[in-house]
Amino acid sequence: VKNRAAFSRVDNHAAHIEEKWEHGSGRKSQSHLSGAAYCLSSCSMILLNKVALSTYNFNAGISLMFYQNLISTVIVAILGLCGTVSVEKLSWKLIRVWIPVNIIFVGMLVSGMFSLKYINIAMVTILKNVTNILTAVGEFYIFQKRQNQRVWTAMFLMSISAISGGITDLSFDATGYAWQLLNCILTASYSLMLRQVMDKAKQATQTGSLNEASMVLLNNSLSLPFALILILIFDEWEYVINTDVITMPMFWAVATFSGLLGLAISFTSMWFLNQTSPTTYSLVGSLNKIPISLAGILLFNVPLSLANSFSILFGLFAGVFLARAKMS
Repeated sequence: VKNRAAFSRVDNHAAHIEEKWEHGSGRKSQSHLSGAAYCLSSCSMILLNKVALSTYNFNAGISLMFYQNLISTVIVAILGLCGTVSVEKLSWKLIRVWIPVNIIFVGMLVSGMFSLKYINIAMVTILKNVTNILTAVGEFYIFQKRQNQRVWTAMFLMSISAISGGITDLSFDATGYAWQLLNCILTASYSLMLRQVMDKAKQATQTGSLNEASMVLLNNSLSLPFALILILIFDEWEYVINTDVITMPMFWAVATFSGLLGLAISFTSMWFLNQTSPTTYSLVGSLNKIPISLAGILLFNVPLSLANSFSILFGLFAGVFLARAKMS
């Protein structure tokens, strides 16, 4: 009897260990899958936007943004009606709180589109590091958040890589660099303002919370009227009506798929964050810049000098160093 009881305890312990292993293994596979989905969708969207704007020479970045945001709005609204995702009901109170953030959001997307048209993907990726520096400075002055010495060292390295990259860029375009600098300022502003507005926005909802799906719907739906106003101001509607590009089925396929990927980034990033820690998410985001840059250089035949190649690599690893520094 004693032997039977002992064997029973051993069997139960083994079963418990096996259950814990299976749970841990399942969690690990989910984090790997969500991370891969996030990386693939973000890489693909940048490459497809570059194809639409440069390969097809589409000179209406605002119109492309409008189309992509319209796709996201329609899909999230349908998913919300079907009960697949939980979406907050839009109210005038919530919209009034969110409009200042949304104006910056629209400016961020538009400036990103224009910079991507004029600058190669690798340099866009490196110059985006300036956003981290602006955000850190903003956090210090607005939220009194202090960074450690390693973080500031990483940001100093990023600054050097951005400056040296611009100086050695064989395809340097002043217009593109101006748009990218504006994009960095707006992206940092969006991140900082979002933190301030979020609490007010939650108070303006019926449930007292605002999930990722609700934010996607809010940002994309509110951006549509602003995008239409900009399309009229810049006379893009006339260009879109008369250009031959819109008669090409492959262009519509690229534009539509990039819009779907934009939505996929929102949901895969949320999925990935739920499966892992913010520090891992940040590190993977930094590492993800490496394949994006390499793919951009290879696919679009970017002219490179040895000095510019070194600047790009230096900037990419500075980004990884920043993510590691934030973990300490």
